Amino acid sequence: MLTVKLNEIEGIAILEPDGELSERDFKSASAIIDPYIETSGKLNGIIVHVKTFPGWDSFSALIKHLKFIKEHHKKVSHVAFVTDLPIGAFAEHVASHFISADIKSFSFSELENAVKWISGDDNK
Repeated sequence: MLTVKLNEIEGIAILEPDGELSERDFKSASAIIDPYIETSGKLNGIIVHVKTFPGWDSFSALIKHLKFIKEHHKKVSHVAFVTDLPIGAFAEHVASHFISADIKSFSFSELENAVKWISGDDNK
């Protein structure tokens, strides 16, 4: 299951996976995020807030995840990985070669710092 919280004031979507990710999770995420992007033209940031990465329930879910990234990465300014998993630091260095957004990793307890970074308030 993927919980999506959209802060329309800040233009930030927080994605919190809990259990294996399914195709339906990414369809639901798009249904929440896409109307906002259509209205505003972009999303300031996506935060992936996860304690442990649950994986995907099928190969088709992985493909849907990759399609979600492909369809959204040019419309998102920042991506923050808020996790203690090594994937956060890995993604910060590797994903920057494939997507146009600024990417940064934070520890799992630093969700508020990630929001501030995306909002441009990280010096406060």
